[in-house]
Amino acid sequence: MTLHDVPSSNGRHGADKRSMVLVMVLRVLVAVALIVSALIHLQLAAGFQQAAPSGVGGGNLFRIQGAVAVIAALYVLVRGTPRSFLLAALVALASLVAVIAYRYIQIPTIGPIPSMYEPVWYTTKTLTALAEALALILALTAYTLHRKSHR
Repeated sequence: MTLHDVPSSNGRHGADKRSMVLVMVLRVLVAVALIVSALIHLQLAAGFQQAAPSGVGGGNLFRIQGAVAVIAALYVLVRGTPRSFLLAALVALASLVAVIAYRYIQIPTIGPIPSMYEPVWYTTKTLTALAEALALILALTAYTLHRKSHR
């Protein structure tokens, strides 16, 4: 047993250790949620590209979202820094806002971005929205815990 293993009189060492373990678990969960969103977007991409086969198309936007979500997930897993959690939260938020907006608002074509209005919820759409919401909440929680434990 070393001096570092002995908890202080206020139990701070034990609390810091528990907080860091929780941040590690959150890193994995954030990454998993982002990967779920990415995989669903990549699976749906071909079908969404049919609306604008020669343009940007929803399929290409889905592929971009999938790639960005994978990069953010890897960044969280490899680094686990407050910055990585903020990036993950931003990616999740952008994806979640898009799925909700295109569900409830008939947004017209904006330049190269096609109208992707789809006024229904179905299993994969619901699953990706839940994964994105979960990634957002977990990333912000991890960011907060990480910042508190490193003060």
